[in-house]
Amino acid sequence: MNTIWSAYIQGTQTLYRSRKLRFDDGFAARYLPLFDIPRDRRIRILEIGCGPGALAAALQRWYPNADITALDRDSAFIRFAKENHPGIQFVEGDATALPFADGSFDVTISNTVSEHIEPSAFYGEQHRVLCPGGICLVLSARKGYHHSAPCLAENEMERAFWEAVAQQDDSMKKYAVCAYPMSEAELPRAMQQHGFSSISTGYAAIDLTPDDPKYPAPLALDMIEAAHLCEVEFVESAAHSLPDCVTQEKKQQMLQRIEQKYAERRRLYEQGEAQWDTTVSITMIVRGIKKERNDTQ
Repeated sequence: MNTIWSAYIQGTQTLYRSRKLRFDDGFAARYLPLFDIPRDRRIRILEIGCGPGALAAALQRWYPNADITALDRDSAFIRFAKENHPGIQFVEGDATALPFADGSFDVTISNTVSEHIEPSAFYGEQHRVLCPGGICLVLSARKGYHHSAPCLAENEMERAFWEAVAQQDDSMKKYAVCAYPMSEAELPRAMQQHGFSSISTGYAAIDLTPDDPKYPAPLALDMIEAAHLCEVEFVESAAHSLPDCVTQEKKQQMLQRIEQKYAERRRLYEQGEAQWDTTVSITMIVRGIKKERNDTQ
């Protein structure tokens, strides 16, 4: 059983809820033209690094004629995905040694995965399992923007907690998180260097602003709750990783503070007192085609 990512990097709820928001059906029109996946025929889609399954579930809704397979090496993510998303084949496995035959899929897609895997292995395995003419889609997070609500501001206790954790936490280096970052120019170049053609790029900007009236109340409250659970899981992860630094007393103090903050944020929203906190994420989408057998270009 491998639970390194869910235990030390991003918890299941953190990853699932943040992706579920970014791939909400209300944002589908921002992704579909950039994906440019056929919707009028039966196709086979493989998501690599699927986490708890939020993007795979969106693909299932957006492409009802597709057979969706999704793979991740984290056991906790796969267990959650299987329990919550029937009709999708979730597989525990390694992106650098995909457990599928050559030419098994019409589309491969990954979201914030390329920066963690050596490019030859990352692209080489996708090239192998794609059929000739198959589509490779690489989604990569770019620098976005975040502005917090005043009621969620850190106090001195919180700042001291996170400063102490930052001084001791080596999980990013230890687990080679973002060991292979690429710029906006390097990403399409890497895809081309590894056997793909007809490369194109595009960007999807997603703004999550609970107080904006364009968002219905259930979705706005989901935005607030996603941020809430993210903070909770960060504290839980720190306590798990650094028990000498994060005592049970400090953990409980932090959790109590988080509950107080988000109870107030929900109260303000429900009473119509806008805070205009926002998170804007920008996703770069690189699309390439596996060359046909007779294509020498």
